[in-house]
Amino acid sequence: MSIGSTSVKDVAALAGVSVGTVSNVLNRPDRVGRETRLRVEAAISQLGFVRNEAARHLRAGGSRMIGFLVLDAANPFFTDVARGVEESTRAAGLAVFLCNSDNSQMREREYLDLLLEQRVRGVLVTPVNPDAERLAALPRLGLPVVLVDRTGGADWCSVSVDDEVGGHLAVTHLVESGHRRIAFVGGPDSLGQVRDRLAGSRRAVAEGGLPEEALTVIATSALTVAEGRRAGQRLVGLPAAQRPSAAFCANDLLALGLLQEMTRQELAVPEEIAIVGYDDIEFAAAAAVPLTSVRQPRHLIGRTAAELLAEEVDAGPEHQHRQVQYLPELVVRGSTRGSRRFGSTAISTESGTNSDHR
Repeated sequence: MSIGSTSVKDVAALAGVSVGTVSNVLNRPDRVGRETRLRVEAAISQLGFVRNEAARHLRAGGSRMIGFLVLDAANPFFTDVARGVEESTRAAGLAVFLCNSDNSQMREREYLDLLLEQRVRGVLVTPVNPDAERLAALPRLGLPVVLVDRTGGADWCSVSVDDEVGGHLAVTHLVESGHRRIAFVGGPDSLGQVRDRLAGSRRAVAEGGLPEEALTVIATSALTVAEGRRAGQRLVGLPAAQRPSAAFCANDLLALGLLQEMTRQELAVPEEIAIVGYDDIEFAAAAAVPLTSVRQPRHLIGRTAAELLAEEVDAGPEHQHRQVQYLPELVVRGSTRGSRRFGSTAISTESGTNSDHR
């Protein structure tokens, strides 16, 4: 017998009671006598009855489910953000339906339509394109939406980190460590985070008194370990006189791939090339050469986004959108030469395992 094939009527017939009595046992057991309640519970167990919570909540005009549509479920950054979302929603008695767009606008649209069909209470989304027409239509259809790891202007609630500041922190660290040729590894440039981190890198180069050409951009098609390895091959293939002595990668997965390729090419890190990542995922501190990385408060991003969504659901049309933006910090480890502080409380030195800055 499949789940859902047994109805309340079947339970009532077996127990010899009315449908209303079964409903009371399920929802208001204190209203039912002990013998009757035990008889109904025995019938439920015998038939394997499973109540349809989704239908019950839809009839009541609400759902216990929210959607969280992430850009890349394989990226540990989003796993950690999702844990923060779950902490908040679990405390509120809600459940999370996790979807992965895999950086595809088509898949994103399909999932948004599915979440609408499921009548979820609201949606958290890291969009492929914040200006996508389907995404913009959701609030008009009455579905609250909060952008995660993105800014979206005054028409949305959003939770993000100032990525321009993060890129500036990373490259300032490399410039002040004495590097005069630096690579920026990242892409695609359709991602706002990548563009902002590159903009911060360029600002740091200019403020360090270096020419624009001191920053070499090595574009990648994705933010993955495999793309980091390929970027490493391209970097090593540059003439020795042009080869950067340091690289800032747009996320830690790229940095870890780059580190793998440098090891394969027998180039010492940080002696021959220094590497900085971004996100400070758990694997950054655990790498063969512990990775210097720009830390984002991943759990806090998730918790805040879920709280903003709950506020919007509760407030209804009276809701005032809020844009929350956190500042990143640079955690210096063995993959860069420097271990000193660089005039900002947003920079720390760490040799052990990492945790979110809270």
